[in-house]
Amino acid sequence: MEIPFIKMHGLGNDYVYIDCFPKHTAKLIAGIKLSVLAQRVSDRHFGIGSDGLVLIMPSKVANVRMRMFNADGSEAEMCGNAARCVAKYAYEHGLCGNPVTLETLAGIKHITLQTQKNRVTSVTVEMGSSMGNPHKVIITEEPVAALSLYGIEGTNVEWINVLNRREIAMRVWERGTGETMACGTGACAAVMAAIEQGLTDSEVTVHLRGGDLLVRRDQQGTIFMTGPATEVFRGTYNWED
Repeated sequence: MEIPFIKMHGLGNDYVYIDCFPKHTAKLIAGIKLSVLAQRVSDRHFGIGSDGLVLIMPSKVANVRMRMFNADGSEAEMCGNAARCVAKYAYEHGLCGNPVTLETLAGIKHITLQTQKNRVTSVTVEMGSSMGNPHKVIITEEPVAALSLYGIEGTNVEWINVLNRREIAMRVWERGTGETMACGTGACAAVMAAIEQGLTDSEVTVHLRGGDLLVRRDQQGTIFMTGPATEVFRGTYNWED
């Protein structure tokens, strides 16, 4: 069975995306155990290679619905980098206009696209005041680039250096995957922690292994995340049950 897919990433946080709007694709996916599919496509030696699997689906309450699975097959509530990629894909393929409403397990996210000649150049996600998935933020003076990272079961972990009041450096260990190049919800959680500790201003550039995210908290406590979304290639995956 051949499953069409798109490979996209947000600052190197890469996922295999499947557009489930076409009925024949939705029918294929309906007969597959998604946790197993996520594990197989994510394998960087025997599969396509990714941090996980994302399904782009119709929604009854928003423009688009996103389901996201980690590389170990576990389903996650929300992924900021994936949300940007889904919004970019949906807009550029005529599934919705701009702005975009996105249904996730962490609620509906409102997304604004910055475009040039109908192509998305950057994406801003209104993340709310809670990220929807669990995070532990560790503020350290030891350079994060030199750290040996580790996981804590059931949560995502961010190590950050506060560089100045408008910049932090961060590395992240994502539950179900391991260390990734970037984590959107983690960057937002890190900035929230730094603001609450009085260490930064309300708008912060987060330097990640894969690049930079701009995170801002408004006066009402709502977090906005802005960053790129990139399509890499498309193909078909040969599924054998």
